Amino acid sequence: MNRRKLFAFAAVAAAGAATPALASGGGGGQAEAPALNIAGVGLPVIDGGRLRNYVFVSLRLHLGAGKTPQDMRDKEPFLRDALVRAAHRTPFTVPGSWTQLSPQALSASLIQSANTIAGRGSVARVEIITQSPRRQVQPPRA
Repeated sequence: MNRRKLFAFAAVAAAGAATPALASGGGGGQAEAPALNIAGVGLPVIDGGRLRNYVFVSLRLHLGAGKTPQDMRDKEPFLRDALVRAAHRTPFTVPGSWTQLSPQALSASLIQSANTIAGRGSVARVEIITQSPRRQVQPPRA
């Protein structure tokens, strides 16, 4: 099985496991904004024009006003695709590390893609829950 098929299978399996985080109404407390969890997106770590590693991220999308997790669940495959394409076009790498991605760059790219795919203001913010590198490797010291 080649690497592309493996990642495609992992993406399909993770899409089925993605569950929305429903707002929990406390007894008189303020309810949380609706959110959608996206698990297991494999993003590349590219340094010096070469693929160095993959980092698998789990995300929580905090939805904007008027959006429900059910509405956004239909858009999830498109958001995953846009995120992976953006990561290959402009990598979210952290200088000096091959095991983590920049949360700010990743969040900004996903919010911009969500504005195009699901409408402006559909995603208020992106929270990175976990980052799991495929290999624990560090760049050589200069």
